[in-house]
Amino acid sequence: MIHLIRGFKDILPEEVALWQRIEAAARDLFERFGYGEIRIPIMEKTKLFARSIGEDTDIVEKEMYTFADRKGDLLTLRPEATASVVRAYIQHKLHAVDPAQKFYLIGPMFRRERPQKGRYRQFYQIDVEAFGIAAPHIDVQMIFMLHNLFNTLGVGDTQAQVNSLGCPACRPGYRQALTAFLDQVASQLCEDCLRRKDRNPLRVLDCKSPQCQQAVADAPAIVDHLCPACREHFDTVTRTLKTLKVPFELNKRLVRGLDYYTRTAFEMQTTALGAQSAVAGGGRYDGLVKALGGPDTPAIGFAIGFDRLAEIVGQLQQPPTSGPSLFIAALGPQAQQAAFEWLSRLGAGGMAVEMDYADRSLKAQMKRADRLNACHVLIVGAAELEKGAAVLRNMATKTQQDIPLDGLVKELETLIK
Repeated sequence: MIHLIRGFKDILPEEVALWQRIEAAARDLFERFGYGEIRIPIMEKTKLFARSIGEDTDIVEKEMYTFADRKGDLLTLRPEATASVVRAYIQHKLHAVDPAQKFYLIGPMFRRERPQKGRYRQFYQIDVEAFGIAAPHIDVQMIFMLHNLFNTLGVGDTQAQVNSLGCPACRPGYRQALTAFLDQVASQLCEDCLRRKDRNPLRVLDCKSPQCQQAVADAPAIVDHLCPACREHFDTVTRTLKTLKVPFELNKRLVRGLDYYTRTAFEMQTTALGAQSAVAGGGRYDGLVKALGGPDTPAIGFAIGFDRLAEIVGQLQQPPTSGPSLFIAALGPQAQQAAFEWLSRLGAGGMAVEMDYADRSLKAQMKRADRLNACHVLIVGAAELEKGAAVLRNMATKTQQDIPLDGLVKELETLIK
């Protein structure tokens, strides 16, 4: 027997129903705020991610699924969505139509991390990106939409963690202060952080090692080194979040692990299942479009961990019990043939219909209808065919009525809404 690849999972029909409900809520919300759906390939040239994410990141160095195709070109299964959306924005010259563009997408990403509960090598994200808007209000809109999406899905107790990462004007001064601090605690840092310390010291703050987290607990905060423009931008973000009554907290240790982030960075956390858990994160990346060959364009986005969100929503809410509107219990070959024709016509007309194809006993078929949570059962056998009427049973009220076979499909479409 061949099993799943390690770190991958099947999403079975009962879970798919939950996923579809989350997807529908996300699509409805984002489109109300003017975001259009974009669909991008799951595979890109490796250099796209190396240039955007950063060649010395753990993602590029250790986690990407990269291989050479038959021509020797290096290709990578996308580890995140932002770089691909930026590539599409540039390649299709969407900025020439209107620099201000807003997108969302829902789909799989791939990272070869160590599999563990809730973390897979093929994982899913809801991704939202906005281009061409420098105003801090788009930063607020991103956080506001996340807050509203989680409320819509019944995920309460959410709080935004926000910080500012500064810009090229104020980052050098902070980098100097941070590097000086890291030199003092170098003996307490892990091997990866010792390497990052000189190449990109901000990444040390993003290390998940408890040893490194403790070592940098007293590190200088970038929010205390902002230039006037970044300070004004961030003050507008926090002030507007308060006006909109979005719960948030300043987290001076919050940084994003990717090279392209500037200014506002944020995470959405929830205590819905007890322990505090981050389910979404993002931030502004004003330099990425230009770095990938496009015009100088401000941009911001976020990603939601779909697998984690589905786990939370699934544990908080009892899934709705839905089944077919009609189950046809047909007894005998003639009744089976007639039932299949009715099922086909009713299904094409928009009704959810099921039947048993094994010609089992009425008792067995009624058990299956009950297991499927069917609203009605249409019973037809040799006796019903002879008298020209089938029996329609309401599974909730247990009442029954005869339905003439002549015009049966139209009658059922009228009776069963």
